[in-house]
Amino acid sequence: MKAKQATIYYIIFDVLSAMTAWALLFLFRKVGLEHLGFNDVNQVFADANFWRGILLVPMGWIILYALQGTYKNVLRKSRLKEFQDTIIASIIGVVVIFFALLLDDNVGTYSSYYFSFIFLFLIHFGLTYFCRVIHTSHIVRSVHNRRIGFPTLLIGSHKKAYQTYLDLENQEKYTGNIFVGFVSVEGDMPSTAAESQLTAVMPCLGTTDHVKQLVDQYHVEEVIIAVEDTEQAQIQQILRTLDGCGEVIIKVTPDARDIILGKVRVDSIFHSPLITINNRLMAEWQYSVKRMADVVLSIFALVVLSPVYLITAIIVKCTSPGPVFYAQERIGYKGKPFKMHKFRSMYIDAESCGPALSRDDDPRITPFGKIMRKYRIDELPQFYNVLKGTMSIVGYRPERQFYIDQIVKRCPEYLLLQRIKPGITSWGQVKYGYASNIDEMCDRLKYDILYLENMSIATDIKILIYTVGIIFQGRGK
Repeated sequence: MKAKQATIYYIIFDVLSAMTAWALLFLFRKVGLEHLGFNDVNQVFADANFWRGILLVPMGWIILYALQGTYKNVLRKSRLKEFQDTIIASIIGVVVIFFALLLDDNVGTYSSYYFSFIFLFLIHFGLTYFCRVIHTSHIVRSVHNRRIGFPTLLIGSHKKAYQTYLDLENQEKYTGNIFVGFVSVEGDMPSTAAESQLTAVMPCLGTTDHVKQLVDQYHVEEVIIAVEDTEQAQIQQILRTLDGCGEVIIKVTPDARDIILGKVRVDSIFHSPLITINNRLMAEWQYSVKRMADVVLSIFALVVLSPVYLITAIIVKCTSPGPVFYAQERIGYKGKPFKMHKFRSMYIDAESCGPALSRDDDPRITPFGKIMRKYRIDELPQFYNVLKGTMSIVGYRPERQFYIDQIVKRCPEYLLLQRIKPGITSWGQVKYGYASNIDEMCDRLKYDILYLENMSIATDIKILIYTVGIIFQGRGK
């Protein structure tokens, strides 16, 4: 069973559970609360609200579950986590249904509301979790029986790496790790007995310099770092490299000190102890809300500001020769290039002598271009990038590969930013502004790293408020 197929099953079961719970709620209210006889049950099916609910209520539940992250990593779910997520979503969803659809109903006593609330919660939660736990149990058994697996890359080449492989292969409950190969930390071909044993069960795919390419090439879903105590210093560099690999799950073998300090958490008493590195910067629902806000605000900006777009385009066209818009390749999420769009604020062939950053009193900038930059008007076309999904409204300032190569030599932590989408505005833009040289780019970087460490919907709202203030004060450049 593949992840997409398993997700479809989850959605089907959730829809059927929601429809059944809504139908039973109507029957309960008609028969149990309004005391209609079973011969009058046909009134339920004659009620337009019944059919509206059958069609619309399940859609609301699916949206809620999607925001919660229910349909992410469906092949790695645990039944206990499933129980927790389902009960939280059920409480939220039933409260919304109660206030949106049921509160205005005509009932005899307030106790009818309470009974309706409790009945809907118990029925909806019971049906939903029952279907989910059956499906989840089937997936878990498929993993344990090696019918479902996850392509895994092992980093390490000595005794600890080989022992980790044996532990995972021989544990009582198989966790689904299908090893595509291992990466040598030292960069040498296997020479010790442990290294030779590793090559007997999986190929050596290269060194840590090749990790990012190997993750893409073999569609790796999980990376296990099993290095010797003498190689611990290299873990940070490995983690920085893996930061640009998207949703890959990273696990590290613990030493005795980690276990004593309580850093080791496992999902099952049958699994080998590994430290899981959390790559998620926000809760799943916050990622969903952030994307929804990006789409809604972008559509709003493109529609409401359409007169500004039109007037700006006319002035750009009339004040200097060349196209109205300017598209430039930038590097974004996961290190992938994309075209970032702006209103043209420079004369054509401004970089005929090679890439160059703008500066104060830059002769390449047109007179109207200076006004646009002051009020950030040149950035408005980037709402189209946000709508496409290559950018977010709040993120970090995307750069060209030419400058990234220079920044990384001095500040390798820049690659951490590629864990998220670049933004129209950023903490660095608010606190520091535009950079005119590599030194200023590195200085601004600390604010963008700070954003990573404090990423949340609340932080985005604060940055947007400050950005609006900068725009109206004309403090751009």
